[in-house]
Amino acid sequence: MTNEPSIRDTATNGIRTALGVSGIFAIIVGVLILVWPGRTAVVVAAIIAIYAILAGLIYASIGIFSKTMRAWGRVGHIILGILFIVAGIIAFMNLTLATGVLAVLLSVLVGVMWIVEGIVALSTLGDSSSRGWSIFFALLSVIAGIVLLFSPLWGAAVLWWLLGISMVVLGIINAVRAFRIGRRA
Repeated sequence: MTNEPSIRDTATNGIRTALGVSGIFAIIVGVLILVWPGRTAVVVAAIIAIYAILAGLIYASIGIFSKTMRAWGRVGHIILGILFIVAGIIAFMNLTLATGVLAVLLSVLVGVMWIVEGIVALSTLGDSSSRGWSIFFALLSVIAGIVLLFSPLWGAAVLWWLLGISMVVLGIINAVRAFRIGRRA
């Protein structure tokens, strides 16, 4: 008998580590969202601005250095790269404004998706085994979507707060799962 860990033990330890690390990360981010919602949102906007600049550099590089791409493809990549870089720089020039714009944009997007989701739920009533719940869900979804469209900044704040709570709760659950994996009942 060897002292080497089995493949199952190695996999279990990998899963345990992944769950534990992701759980702790989620708890930290969730607490930051709940304790410093504005500052955390600005950090997220900064991360997105950095991503935009990096993506812009990559797109522009592809357009400039590609040997196989046709002229219009290269020009398109260069223009897209420049747009990404300019958007990132503009976001960094006023991160607070960029954060607000991003929050409103995401809130409107979620509002539209909820309205569409409610309409789709209503359109499938004939196939539903639970018509009452389907109608309730559809109406709630449409109403919530309309509320987000008419007050996107308030909706973004509520969604941000709910995200923070969810991350803390799910992070705790993942951390507990990390300790429980591999144990026999």
